[in-house]
Amino acid sequence: MNMKRILLIAGILGLAVVGCTNGAQNDNSAINTTGTNTAINTSAETKTVTGNRKLRAVGFTVGDLSNPFFVVMGQAVEAEAKRIGGKDVTVIVASSAYDLNQQANQIENFTAANADIIVLNAADKRGIRPIVENAKRAGRIVIAVDTGAEGGVDATITTNNVQAGEVSCKYIADRLKGKGNVVIVNGPPVDSVIQRITGCENVLSKYPDIKILSKNQNAEGSRDGGLRVMSDLLTTFPKIDAVFAINDPSGLGAELAANQAQRREFFIVGVDGAPEAITAIATKNSLYAATATQNPRGMAKKAVQVGYDILNGKKPSNPTILIPVKLITKNNISTEKGW
Repeated sequence: MNMKRILLIAGILGLAVVGCTNGAQNDNSAINTTGTNTAINTSAETKTVTGNRKLRAVGFTVGDLSNPFFVVMGQAVEAEAKRIGGKDVTVIVASSAYDLNQQANQIENFTAANADIIVLNAADKRGIRPIVENAKRAGRIVIAVDTGAEGGVDATITTNNVQAGEVSCKYIADRLKGKGNVVIVNGPPVDSVIQRITGCENVLSKYPDIKILSKNQNAEGSRDGGLRVMSDLLTTFPKIDAVFAINDPSGLGAELAANQAQRREFFIVGVDGAPEAITAIATKNSLYAATATQNPRGMAKKAVQVGYDILNGKKPSNPTILIPVKLITKNNISTEKGW
């Protein structure tokens, strides 16, 4: 994305930009993909001459734009919106830094500025409910992406996160031959993360000789958080056989902690299929063994497509759309390119 098009959200919608609590920098706080200071869809007219609703503006609020996964999603939202509505469509991508109040302000501003579609990566599934309800009452279409959200969203597009946890931890159990010490590097208490942990525990519970040493340490989904949490776990536990990280940034941070501590008795499995994880898996001496790949571009594109269909009266037959995952390991890494 052209860096000239990156602007503070305050210059577009009057949002207050605050420092990201999980390590994101202020220059990640928002992306105005139009390159102008025009407010979202200030025109009340949204019909084309054919009678179809024309897509004029999309607002997308994500967990953390310091995470490449969400940057890719933002790029895909922009590309799909412009494919559908043309080059004049306004697309705003804003980072909530997993802060519910900040995300609420972003949605309120999208709503006030007449965004046709609000794509929501909820910082708090339940806490966001009244804000979603307000947006719906104002006639906005709200599509939850990557994680669920309450409040009557029109559709939810997510990875099959339970499956992601299951395939990751089945790999761990198989590689350990059903016996060993496992730590889980947890993350923000959002629906997608909770589901991954659930899937992992569903699998590992079938192996009585596998012990989960830790599962409640929140690494905030970031590399710095993974480094911090894993450093503490390495100090606490002298023998670890495997690590399940809820996403690749925290898993890569865990590997950095292991390298700093000169601990190499375990392997790491993450979720995302991030390019950096693909590189790590392909590296000969890396502890990174596997990742359950997601499709951030596909999810984001689908969110815009479904939102546009609903805008034109075409509701999906099932409002919850799950995207399957695939496990990438050293055995199939040569055929995988990631995102």
